[in-house]
Amino acid sequence: MFDFTNKVVIVTGARTGIGLSAATLFAQAGAHVVLAGHHEPTAEAQHLVDQGFSAVSVKCDVANPADVAHMVTLTVEKFGHLDYAYNDAGIQSPVTDTADLSVKEYDHVMDTNLKGMFLSMKYELAQMRTQDTPAAIVNCSSMGGLVGIADRTAYHASKHGVLGLTKSSALEYANRNVRINAVCPGIIDTPMVARMDDTEKQEMADLMREIPMGRLAKPEEVAQVVLFLCSDAASYMVGQAVAVDGGYTVH
Repeated sequence: MFDFTNKVVIVTGARTGIGLSAATLFAQAGAHVVLAGHHEPTAEAQHLVDQGFSAVSVKCDVANPADVAHMVTLTVEKFGHLDYAYNDAGIQSPVTDTADLSVKEYDHVMDTNLKGMFLSMKYELAQMRTQDTPAAIVNCSSMGGLVGIADRTAYHASKHGVLGLTKSSALEYANRNVRINAVCPGIIDTPMVARMDDTEKQEMADLMREIPMGRLAKPEEVAQVVLFLCSDAASYMVGQAVAVDGGYTVH
């Protein structure tokens, strides 16, 4: 559907789920892909290489500025420039009353989901603004960035924050040849959701009842939207939060 031949893409959170699916689709569309993860996605990158695609991996804790800077430096050293980034890295927060949420857990979620998003954008944009060619960034928020759900304060606060980062930076770069948008996935068939289903069965059942389509999404159903937002087909889209949630946020 899309042609990214010889384009260079960073994907964070690329070891599993939507991140891995996006990295795979970018590679299949001809891009050079840098797969980044807190646990380095070495095997995942090698699997793409074994299929004849261009991919490398890098270990990156997105909450660590040195790691993120290294991720972008490695990308440019390896491929010469940076065209696109999909910032997918994120974690879930425990189901708990706000008054019972520990400061340590809150900080952990915010460090990964919000500070990590800021750092990723900071270093990606520092490179992109030096280039003369169009570029694009897609940030992974969530349906939790559009609505609230009881007992998930930290996660929803972080994902609302991602949209604030996306919209403000999108305005900064709209006339500087860099488009920035966000994707807001619903409940996706990923390892994170599988863990939630194991430990939070009632909460998951309640959420599933609220999805008009009545099913989980496949990771590639979100990844395809990520590729669209990076492509020329979305050339006039700036600062948007695109829900891919089976209708959850409609009502």
